[in-house]
Amino acid sequence: MLQATQLGKCFGSHKALESLSLSIAPGEVFCLLGPNGAGKTTTLNLFLGFLTPTQGSARVDGLDVQASPDQARARLGYLPEQVALYPHLTGMENLRFFANVSGASTDTPTLHQCLTDAGLQRDAFDRRVSDYSKGMRQKVAIALTLLRASKALLLDEPTSGLDPHASSEFAALINRLRARGLAVLMATHDLIHAKDVATRIGIMRAGRLVDEFAANDVSHQDLQQIYLRQIGGAA
Repeated sequence: MLQATQLGKCFGSHKALESLSLSIAPGEVFCLLGPNGAGKTTTLNLFLGFLTPTQGSARVDGLDVQASPDQARARLGYLPEQVALYPHLTGMENLRFFANVSGASTDTPTLHQCLTDAGLQRDAFDRRVSDYSKGMRQKVAIALTLLRASKALLLDEPTSGLDPHASSEFAALINRLRARGLAVLMATHDLIHAKDVATRIGIMRAGRLVDEFAANDVSHQDLQQIYLRQIGGAA
């Protein structure tokens, strides 16, 4: 569903991403770990078509992102670190607005069901988003992904700033999305939740994927040791 082949991006003489190759099938959650500047967000932006690769290609459901950007993005859901919603609108109104923009269904029962499936409490549907926590805003964004029947989901530091309860809820939501068959690519610093939600984990350093393994093959302690070894203690 998501495939990078020798994908690279340079900004002048700086190699932000170098020769990345990975493949994520439906129902897989691939977590990219690494310090700031490792190339995680650059990878997401290349899949989204926000950047033009210097080398290689990114594909979504077999579509080359550069050759067919609109068709590729139509298959993607994207959750940035800070979800941008209209604060004066309710969660329901935000979802209906973005559904209209994307051409998805806007009938009330369908919108309610998507918000429910995303884990938003019913009494929050008609509250203004200005009163929402970060976790609640994320659920509206996930509801849009469900509404659009996206085949893959890109996540950029989704657990940053979440309290333990919200982080646990988010992990449960990702597991439900995986069970639905979505392919998930998640860029994060959060080793604990990466281990809890991932099927595979990759570690990036200085624009390169330096290690990759199945999440079930390591313990939390193993993951921490591998991570620190690979990035040389960088924070």
